[in-house]
Amino acid sequence: MISGQTILPAIRDMRDLETFLKSDLQVGVLLEVHLGRLHAVFKLLAEQNKNIFVHIDLIQGLKADEHATEYVCQTFKPYGIISTKTGVIQKAKQNGVLTVQRLFLIDSSSLDKSLRHIQRAQPDYIEVLPGLVPKYITHIRQETGIPVFAGGLISSKEEVEAAIEAGASVVTTSNRALWKS
Repeated sequence: MISGQTILPAIRDMRDLETFLKSDLQVGVLLEVHLGRLHAVFKLLAEQNKNIFVHIDLIQGLKADEHATEYVCQTFKPYGIISTKTGVIQKAKQNGVLTVQRLFLIDSSSLDKSLRHIQRAQPDYIEVLPGLVPKYITHIRQETGIPVFAGGLISSKEEVEAAIEAGASVVTTSNRALWKS
């Protein structure tokens, strides 16, 4: 479990990173970063004793596959890896890194397919998008027994509370107004 945090800041750019570094929050999610900036980002994180889940599918300049996962895990030693890809999740687990399998709920078929992928990969966490579907947060948590992150389209404190009440462990959001610890 993530130590007492209900919000995981979703960091999309350097301004978000600066805000996260100044916050009391200890764990965040790194989205949309260029491969060439990873060394500098991890140096800043280490200086501030912050931990980060890296969304490997969104690293620009890097193909999100098992080889890239091994490179990121061994070179940067992130707190965790987020991906939609089962092979990436499995490789991150082999490297001793926490894993979050991200799934997009579009329809009942995507839910069924996602549950099969989760069964194969056995991630440490599941991120459900959009996070505004409490019914499915509860369903996925009950079906898998794996802690759930809720993310995507969450923009108010009430939506955060609804996701947590539905069984989400944490909420990922890029809305800086919600980043208060």
